[in-house]
Amino acid sequence: MLAAAAVTLLIYAAFTVGLPGFALGATVLFVLATAGGVVMNLDYHWNRRALPKPLVFIHALVAVFGFVLLVTATWPVRG
Repeated sequence: MLAAAAVTLLIYAAFTVGLPGFALGATVLFVLATAGGVVMNLDYHWNRRALPKPLVFIHALVAVFGFVLLVTATWPVRG
């Protein structure tokens, strides 16, 4: 629920005030990770099937890469 709220707030910020390029990329990656999580929950968990390891790994990798992009977008740049 917390991740869904965070993605919702990022999408809201993108539409209302705009986001830097890296933050928009992070938002897209978070939406993709969310879609993967929904697939894992609705298709595998509810049907009591084992989660495929590649799908879990890709889901986590996309989410972590999105987080790194978001942190990079918010890091102050001094030049």
